[in-house]
Amino acid sequence: MKKVSLLVLLLSTFFIVSCEKDDFCTKNPVTPNLILRFYDAENPTALKKVDSLYVWAKEKDSIIINQNTDSIAIPLNTLSNNTIYNLSKGTLLSNQFTITYNTEEEFVSRSCGFRVIFNNVAITNNSTTNTWIQSFTPETLTTINHQSAAHVKVYH
Repeated sequence: MKKVSLLVLLLSTFFIVSCEKDDFCTKNPVTPNLILRFYDAENPTALKKVDSLYVWAKEKDSIIINQNTDSIAIPLNTLSNNTIYNLSKGTLLSNQFTITYNTEEEFVSRSCGFRVIFNNVAITNNSTTNTWIQSFTPETLTTINHQSAAHVKVYH
C-alpha cells in the first residue's frame, strides 16, 4: 500500500510539474505587404481612384479583379529577391513593375515564429508605351517592415 501511494504521489507530482503554460501568438507578426496609394498626376496631393483595376503577379492568378480603389496592398514573394506585378486599368492599359529587395527573417517569439522584412526595396517600371501610370515615388525604399501607411505613391 505504501508503494502504491508513493507511486501515485510521484506520478501526480510529475504531471503537475510537467504542465507548461500555452503560448499564444498575440503580436500578429504579419509579413508586410507593399502598400500602393493612387494619386492624381495633375494634383499630386489628391487621391484618385483607379476605375477597373486589375492586379496580378507574373505567371500567377489575379489578386485584384475589377476594383475601384485608391490603394492596394500586394504581397511580395518571400522565397525570391524580386516580384513582378502587372497593374491594368480596364482591359487596355497595363503597366508592369519589377520590385527587387533583400529578405530578412525576424524572430518574433516562440509561439509566433518568424516574419520576413524587406530591405533595399527598388521599384522599376518595365512599361514604356501605352501606359496609364505616369510616375511613382519613391523608387527606392530602405525597409518595408509595417503595414500602417502607404509605401509608394502612384500618379496617374
